[in-house]
Amino acid sequence: MAFSSVKYFGLSTTFDPLHKNLFSSKPCVSSFFSKKIALPNCDKANNIMSKKPLYISAVSGFGHVNESKSRDPLVQCNAYEASRPPISIEFDEETQIVAAHKFKIGLYFATWWALNVVFNIYNKKVLNAFPFPWLTSTLSLAAGSFIMLVSWATRIAETPKTDIDFLKALFPVAVAHTIGHVAATVSMSKVAVSFTHIIKSGEPAFSVLVSSLFLGETFPLPVYLSLVPIIGGCALAAVTELNFNLTGFMGAMISNLAFVFRNIFSKKGMKGKSVGGMNYYACLSMMSLLILTPFAIAVEGPKVWALGWQNAVSQIGPNFIWWVVAQSVFYHLYNQVSYMSLNEISPLTFSIGNTMKRIVVIVSSIIIFQNPIQPVNALGATIAIFGTFLYSQAKQLEKFGKKDE
Repeated sequence: MAFSSVKYFGLSTTFDPLHKNLFSSKPCVSSFFSKKIALPNCDKANNIMSKKPLYISAVSGFGHVNESKSRDPLVQCNAYEASRPPISIEFDEETQIVAAHKFKIGLYFATWWALNVVFNIYNKKVLNAFPFPWLTSTLSLAAGSFIMLVSWATRIAETPKTDIDFLKALFPVAVAHTIGHVAATVSMSKVAVSFTHIIKSGEPAFSVLVSSLFLGETFPLPVYLSLVPIIGGCALAAVTELNFNLTGFMGAMISNLAFVFRNIFSKKGMKGKSVGGMNYYACLSMMSLLILTPFAIAVEGPKVWALGWQNAVSQIGPNFIWWVVAQSVFYHLYNQVSYMSLNEISPLTFSIGNTMKRIVVIVSSIIIFQNPIQPVNALGATIAIFGTFLYSQAKQLEKFGKKDE
């Protein structure tokens, strides 16, 4: 309890700040005396008192005023000025959980984008010196498979519990993933990284097309309208691309189509399965590796790889080996993080994050590789990416509309 102490005429008089007479013009009264003692000039006394609360530090009796008279003993009260208490803001447990979840998602997105940028840079460097996309794709899947096998063996990651039903459901997903991965790598071996990602930003158009033709789904008008800037922007970017290559363009288009089927097969076949995001992608990589390896050998072959490898090492030096290792490892890491984030967020939020990722990759690749780009080409890329954002917003409105029904 706070008190203010003022000595007057040799007496220690104690004031209670909560007492309403303290700031009034009426006589101040000590609560320690049985009789009221009027103290003149209380306004002056108020000026003496500190604005901060004063706390009692010691209380000691020091005898009677007059031993011959029956009177209560006087009490000496020493006081000290209290320091201002720190401001404390407390959040409830639910608010803390929500904030921690948002921070976790933000960390996932930042890591996902950064790893993707690094992968695209080293992947393009490898393909420029070693133009064998089938082997490059195979090495990426092999690196991821090796990392996860070591993680399971050392118990860094929990070994997934799989069965024959899980593998059957995973197989069509792995086929689509393999085609999409190889097609994207072929595209980046022929054209600039930025151009490949501009074309791949048109994936929502393929998603609507496939869902309408094969699944019989219908979408609201805003979804269809959002496809106009996507298709128009991609077309404008392709027409104005200085280093346009038909193989590179078709590779990106096939990759879009394959990844749409991968998402559809994944949603249909993996419902009710208990394998988490990290292990799910690990199993997907291993099955894709088994599918891809014989095709890579048939299309390119070990003899061609040996000659190409020798030529690349002679031109680049030992750094080329580091490039191959980096592009392989970072491919697995960025995909693994993206699947881990998909466990924490909705597919719609993931789609928006994927769109933002392409912007980061496009800008980074243009800066690093200093690819010449025309203003019209940049305009086409901007329109396509903006259309992808509109598509995600339209899908969100569609989702809320279904909930209201």
